[in-house]
Amino acid sequence: MKPPQDPSTKDFFGFLRVPSGECPSTASRAAASATRTLTWMSAPAKFEAIRYEVGGAVATLTLNRPDAANAQSTQMLEELDAALDLADADDAVRVVVVAGEGKHFSAGHDLKEILAGATEWARMRDTAEGKLRHEQVMYWDKCIRLRDFRKPTIAAVQGVCAAAGLMLASMCDLIIAADDVRFSNPVARMTGVGVELLVEPWELGPRKAKEFLLCATTIEAVEAERLGLVNRVVPRADLAAAAKEMADQVALVPPVTAQAIKDTINHMIDGQGQRESWRYHFMVHQFVSNSATALAATEARKEGGPGGSVMDSVKREQAGE
Repeated sequence: MKPPQDPSTKDFFGFLRVPSGECPSTASRAAASATRTLTWMSAPAKFEAIRYEVGGAVATLTLNRPDAANAQSTQMLEELDAALDLADADDAVRVVVVAGEGKHFSAGHDLKEILAGATEWARMRDTAEGKLRHEQVMYWDKCIRLRDFRKPTIAAVQGVCAAAGLMLASMCDLIIAADDVRFSNPVARMTGVGVELLVEPWELGPRKAKEFLLCATTIEAVEAERLGLVNRVVPRADLAAAAKEMADQVALVPPVTAQAIKDTINHMIDGQGQRESWRYHFMVHQFVSNSATALAATEARKEGGPGGSVMDSVKREQAGE
């Protein structure tokens, strides 16, 4: 069961509202989080689209749809959120690792589910206001929650890390990458303005971000480390062990200290405009996704094109065909 949103703390688009002159402190956010967890968590969650495992001071959340390249379905996103509840409530957990089962970390949103209208959230997208609500609750809110999660987070990525997969990984404090990782975001060719949170300018710098998005380039492991997109690159076979080693190192820092470091650095980036730039982009994304060009492309996508396959149509768009 999900806790209801408190209307006194959120505006129309769901963004946190802070009284004038006040800034939520680390302690107040932690207290609010603890209260929500104690109130709404009564039994351990059972997961299907992810795995949740705790070893020592480290909780590992593993995306577990390898046959779909860990495409982020509604179920997966809801389970990730529930797993964060568990990690938040467990005082023994000091660090959270987000990983992906199989060859790939994540190919992005589950477009099959969205185009088929397979869930109530997907069916809401028939209207502009429904689409906004879906993306605000399922993408914006959940990503921001991971970004602001009070305990340090590490993404362990391999294979394809595309579009919303890159967005998800970028919400983590640290990223450790396998040497076979390939970062991409080819959705501009599909009329998409990146994805819901435009992380690329902050991760790559403005000029490289423009090339990455407009030319649909792919960034491989060595280049990703050079650009500062990832912290470390390790052999694919060593990824899980290397992520655990990094997490164990972080776990040696007292929780109050680790939380303060994370909070202060995030506050600095927000002072540079990160959250406001994401908020601006989110609304621009809503406008473009409801333009005549985008709506026509969505309808054509649903038809599947000459081959009749939705995903074949998506792949052709991404390839610029």
